Amino acid sequence: MLNRITPRTWFLIAVLCCASLFGFAMYNQYVNYLDPCPLCILQRLAFLVMGGIALLAVIHNPDRVGQQIYSWLFVLAAIMGALVAGRHVWLQSLPPELVPECGPGLNYMLENFPLKEVFSKVFYGDGSCAEVKWKFIGMTMPMWTFAWYAGLGVITLWIVSRPSRRRAVGN
Repeated sequence: MLNRITPRTWFLIAVLCCASLFGFAMYNQYVNYLDPCPLCILQRLAFLVMGGIALLAVIHNPDRVGQQIYSWLFVLAAIMGALVAGRHVWLQSLPPELVPECGPGLNYMLENFPLKEVFSKVFYGDGSCAEVKWKFIGMTMPMWTFAWYAGLGVITLWIVSRPSRRRAVGN
């Protein structure tokens, strides 16, 4: 089935996946009242960037070289998201006595600290990031986001790097 999907169609699917995942995060925040920790917010940002890159690829509909550029930008955003999600999973796996202390909220940090310091504090994570608030089939939300980053990134590379059908047939 994936052999029949064109890169443009795949990027449209990726846009829909990223929008759905972001929508699910917003649903959990505003309907289920699961407040996001700083690492959750960075993971949302990664999905927004991935979706934006994919949307640009759909609109632009570039040739082979452009598809490669869009796919590598998409994969770079997926890798960044996977790194944040991996850090989040690691924090959630720590024993309670090793969990970092909770720090100030993201809004407070953005208003009172330089951006470089905010980014380092956010990526370090805190006690709120170690708290498991949601599970599905035994996996936490950061575990699921990690799987989505990996899956979307790998499929994107595969779809865009395979030979085009016309060249494969010899036309």
